[in-house]
Amino acid sequence: MASQIPNRPATLTWTGDAATGHLLLLDQTRLPLEVTQRNCRQLQDVVEAIQSLRVRGAPAIGVAAAYGVVLGLQSVRNNSADRFLKHFKQVSETLAASRPTAVNLSWALQRLNNLNNVNNSLEANQLHDRLLREAQAIQDEDRQTCDDIGRHGAHLMPRQAGVLTHCNAGGLATAGSGTALAVLLAAHTNGHQIHVLVDETRPLLQGARLTTWELRQHGIPNTLICDSMAAWAMKQGRVEAVITGADRIAANGDAANKIGTYALAVLAQQHQIPFYIAAPASTFDLSIESGDQIPIEERDGQEITHGFGTQTAPDDVTTWNPAFDVTPAQLITALVTEHGIIQPVNTTRIQHVLRPTTEQDDDR
Repeated sequence: MASQIPNRPATLTWTGDAATGHLLLLDQTRLPLEVTQRNCRQLQDVVEAIQSLRVRGAPAIGVAAAYGVVLGLQSVRNNSADRFLKHFKQVSETLAASRPTAVNLSWALQRLNNLNNVNNSLEANQLHDRLLREAQAIQDEDRQTCDDIGRHGAHLMPRQAGVLTHCNAGGLATAGSGTALAVLLAAHTNGHQIHVLVDETRPLLQGARLTTWELRQHGIPNTLICDSMAAWAMKQGRVEAVITGADRIAANGDAANKIGTYALAVLAQQHQIPFYIAAPASTFDLSIESGDQIPIEERDGQEITHGFGTQTAPDDVTTWNPAFDVTPAQLITALVTEHGIIQPVNTTRIQHVLRPTTEQDDDR
């Protein structure tokens, strides 16, 4: 399956070597009206891009953070190894604080830190070069992961019916074809005549601005609806499945995703519609038992009161703007990962599917 839409800039591109290279991002705040790339030449450029949602989606944030480490260490690559590693810790802490909910960010940083521990006898410049290669490996692996998620999940989609999705979980949120959208793309490629209903996804309209844009480029029929229309669409029989991505999944299967996802899961249960979440293994945080322990990012209230620069609420109105909510595992029909389908969604099944392949082979 093709992971990249022809004639569209990649979501993330590294240009050059570790010493002088830089990161090029597709600026998602300008879509869908303007397709433009943004150069990130310093650590703070990457932090700003993550915080402002120029790059977004848990897997893409993880890749961006890995490249952010490389940028943040360019100034000390010719220093002593001790100073290099001390600076690595500072750079990692800065990136880790940029967005708290998406676990792929901390996962990528930990992976680079593990590489440091294994290669602690190298000179700083040699270690820096290896960090770049590891960041590129994370990006390459995510492309394959997206294709594997699509392959595993395609059969879950109806053969000829409507599918509802929320926020954006496509190529813009990953290094490849997406998570939830990878499943939709694979189903479409396999001949499923699906029609995707796209929630606009208030307040930043990632569904309206990004998901419809991607689906149109892939030639997948879609209809944009307001978030508040989802229940009625289900009642009218327009939806036979719901699929979203996730930003962090706890050990028991509770899943954090864009605000509004929990409501869709409740509605799907009420209407006896399967509710699926597609996410890579790197989105699972097995160190926490349940969704109660997932930190929920709260964003500036002006995203609600002054959406895209236009004031739509009275001056000084009180706002509450959580960026994510948590869907309990019991409302999730199945989790789709690159390792296969997790169903039923519980701790035991998650541990079994996410175990290394060699261990699973021993069970056969």
